[in-house]
Amino acid sequence: MSHIKRSGTNAILSTAVEYHGFVFLAGITADDLNKDIAGQTAEVIAKIDAALEEHGTDNTRILSAQIWLKDIRDRDAMNVLWVKWLPAGAQPARACVEANMASPRHLVEIMVTACK
Repeated sequence: MSHIKRSGTNAILSTAVEYHGFVFLAGITADDLNKDIAGQTAEVIAKIDAALEEHGTDNTRILSAQIWLKDIRDRDAMNVLWVKWLPAGAQPARACVEANMASPRHLVEIMVTACK
């Protein structure tokens, strides 16, 4: 039986779960909710990088991404940072939708699945 590695675990969720060479991240949000969409996106991307690194992978190995925006009109501003962050040729399958967020101050949440 394969080992399941969990990190960032609390009573509700794990930030990351690794199984059979795949790394599944929870929806990642910014900690500083005073930031605008660009600031929150930059923070989320940095947190994704750290979680992937902890599990021995990186953004070149992302297979899929789900992005939730409080306001879909922020999509272009978020995409500026997204495109800069992703290496050429490493674009994952992706969905980006407008959604009610857990807190009205959250502007973006991103969930990714990567392989090692």
